[in-house]
Amino acid sequence: MKSISILGSTGSIGRQTLEVVRGHNKEFRVVGLTTNTNIELIKKQIEEFKPLSVCVMDEEKADLLRTQIDIEVFSGLEGLKKIAILESADTVVNSLVGSIGILPTISAIKSKKSIAIANKETLVTAGKIVMSEVKKQNVSFIPIDSEHSAMWQCLQGNRLEDVRKIVLTCSGGPFRRLSNEQLIGVSVNDALQHPTWDMGAKITIDSATLMNKGFEVIETHWLYGLDYDNIEVVIHPESIIHSMVEFSDNSIIAQLSLPDMRLPIQYALSYPRRIENGSVSLDLSKIRALTFENPDLDRFPCLRFAYFSGKSGGSLPTVLNATNEVAVRCFLDKKIKFSDIPKIIKEILDSHKTINNPELDDIIEIDKKVKLTTEDFIINNLSQKNGAIYNQI
Repeated sequence: MKSISILGSTGSIGRQTLEVVRGHNKEFRVVGLTTNTNIELIKKQIEEFKPLSVCVMDEEKADLLRTQIDIEVFSGLEGLKKIAILESADTVVNSLVGSIGILPTISAIKSKKSIAIANKETLVTAGKIVMSEVKKQNVSFIPIDSEHSAMWQCLQGNRLEDVRKIVLTCSGGPFRRLSNEQLIGVSVNDALQHPTWDMGAKITIDSATLMNKGFEVIETHWLYGLDYDNIEVVIHPESIIHSMVEFSDNSIIAQLSLPDMRLPIQYALSYPRRIENGSVSLDLSKIRALTFENPDLDRFPCLRFAYFSGKSGGSLPTVLNATNEVAVRCFLDKKIKFSDIPKIIKEILDSHKTINNPELDDIIEIDKKVKLTTEDFIINNLSQKNGAIYNQI
């Protein structure tokens, strides 16, 4: 039986990971769980899955939970790291959202845990450092994202040196047919209506701007060591093919399934085995078309920013992620317009002086500073005349 800790167990990926565990309770057991503030849900998870320890990021909520349960409750970033290095855990599932996932991931790697990674910001922000540590500790580092899981599966039994390019597919989000003028007026509710996937709010907005796909391009570079010119993005509205790998002999291998995140989660946990699940099988006779088109980088420049940041390297991907986190949060809070997100990101990227080989401490400091700079920029440039009230949508 494999023992797992789940960082971010009350989020979308965390909840679906527990669904996988629930369906295979003879294969997996939960030893650690974490949440940001949702102590009501984590209490239910504790009752069902009986972890040894949990962490609540919010100190006050952690204190409250301690009065209601009889297992150890950690708090804050140090608490996250403690759950990530629990001695009883074989595998750590990182389904956190944002750069908060970096340090727990590195702690888990150094403790020689197998990593199932859904926190894309870890590789976007600190990919060189993380993958260097993975190699040094010789640990398993398996992606959970559907696209990266697809690549992982397509590459089984093949040599990386035979790969010509990797093709990341993308649904295009809810706005792929809208003009620039129409994008100005879209609401938060509009942006949260993803056509094929049911995801958390932040990643859903990133999918609408195509920043999510840009992050996945950077992740692909670090996971497989491919040059950015050999990583391609295509729009595939049906979301049936999750990624493709083209080899030197012109053969292309693709992974297909209905859009269901439990599949890549389960594969990351059971690898190298495959185990049955209750998901719906893909019936090819009902698929009328599989269509593809190039992304429009003028209407969705966030993807272009990601390629530029990845190719430039150094501290720029850290800046990209940090400013995007703030911009997306402000959009979700209805403080800026959807069309402001790429404007904000470009402004902050253009003003940054790149550090070529940042250390981990540099990355953490840059992340903090850029978030503050982005908040100040939004207040001073996208606010009403008094400088205190943000534009409302």
